[in-house]
Amino acid sequence: MELHSLQPAKGSTHRKMRVGRGRASGKGKTSGRGHKGQYARSGNKHKPLFEGGQMPMARRIPKRGFSNINRKVLAPVNVASLSSFAEGTEVTVELLRQAGMVKGVWDGVKILGNGEISKKLSIKADAFSATAKEKIEAAGGSCETI
Repeated sequence: MELHSLQPAKGSTHRKMRVGRGRASGKGKTSGRGHKGQYARSGNKHKPLFEGGQMPMARRIPKRGFSNINRKVLAPVNVASLSSFAEGTEVTVELLRQAGMVKGVWDGVKILGNGEISKKLSIKADAFSATAKEKIEAAGGSCETI
């Protein structure tokens, strides 16, 4: 097979409809634009939110609140799930990803204090809740913010 011998499938292509070529063509006279009105005129394009001169909905509805574009979204990991690691392990973000505790795209990892921990672990994460820090240090582990 050669590039010059390729052809589209039979019936998949159509000739371009030539409008305004007489009434018998099916697209003559008004050429599918209807009678008069904004869309029958030339240059009938308008802005995406244009509503015919009426105040557009995007401007009518009140705006409230604030969206911080610099917001950091942290993946939550509970203290209870850290007990699956062996005693004395240095738990990092990469290790949490390999263990399947952190999936998807996140700006970092936050360790939360839900559950109990009894093993001595050295944990390196982006953030810790106060209760998580208490529980880890009570078990003899250490918390390091990266």
